[in-house]
Amino acid sequence: MFKHLVLMRHAKSDWSVSGQKDFDRELNPRGNRDAPRMGGRLVQEKSFNPDLVIASPAVRTSNTAKYVCEQLKFPEDKIVFEPEIYEGSVRNLLKVVNSIDDSYNTILLVGHNPGISYLAEYITKQEIGELPTSGIVSIHFEFDSWSLISEGTGKLEWFIYPKDADVESE
Repeated sequence: MFKHLVLMRHAKSDWSVSGQKDFDRELNPRGNRDAPRMGGRLVQEKSFNPDLVIASPAVRTSNTAKYVCEQLKFPEDKIVFEPEIYEGSVRNLLKVVNSIDDSYNTILLVGHNPGISYLAEYITKQEIGELPTSGIVSIHFEFDSWSLISEGTGKLEWFIYPKDADVESE
C-alpha cells in the first residue's frame, strides 16, 4: 500500500491582541472563513478522506484542523495534537511523520511555516515556496512505511491555495 501525506498550513491568524503569546493566537475573520472552505475543497475537488489527522496544539492550528475535519466528517476527538509540530524544524516534522503507525495510509498534517513548507520541499526535492495560510500540498510515496520517508522520496501530486478558486482572500 502506498502512503499519502497532505500538509496544510494553518489559516490566517490574528496579531491584534497586545501581549498575547504566539501559541495562543486565534484565527482572524479570514482564517475562520478560509479553513472550512479549504476543508470543503479537499472533499469536493480531491475526494480526500484521511485515516489520521495530526496537528500542532497551537490555538490557530488546532482551530484550523477542527474546521477542516468538520468538512471531512473526520471526528474532532480523533485529531492527534502533536507538540513537536509547533515551531517544528524539518528534522522534528520528519520525526513526527516517520513515527506514524503504518496502519494509516492517508494523513493530514496541519502545521506552521516555515517548517511545513520546508518539509514539503525536502521530501519532494521540488521548490514549492512558502505555503500561504490555508495552503495545502499533497505528496505521494511509492512505499508502505512512513519510516522510509526522507529527502526526495515523495512525489508532489497537487496543491490548492485559498486564492485558487472561490475562497476569498484579503
